[in-house]
Amino acid sequence: MNDEFWNALDELVKNTDIVIDRPKGTTHPQFPNFVYKVDYGYLKDTASMDGAGIDVWVGSGEKRIDAIMCIVDLMKKDSEIKILIGCTEEEKQNIYQTHNETEYMKGILIRR
Repeated sequence: MNDEFWNALDELVKNTDIVIDRPKGTTHPQFPNFVYKVDYGYLKDTASMDGAGIDVWVGSGEKRIDAIMCIVDLMKKDSEIKILIGCTEEEKQNIYQTHNETEYMKGILIRR
């Protein structure tokens, strides 16, 4: 059954444009002290729990889905997944730390 999940994500990403609206090295629009360590964006014409596109982290490795982050945001009172595409181990750790560095957001990394 796990293969079917990953295959469905592969199909979704393959047939959807990726928009990187927060490139590596840029700051968050609402939190200027937060700097993105990995390219961050979304899948165009998709919907996530927050009403925006499905979030993606795009790393510097081979462009394949290698993990997801499942997060709970206590400030927004929501949860969602973020797809990791082509992330190195160091990038995965940076993303994991990003989603766990405050008391208001927690996440788990699920590897393929």
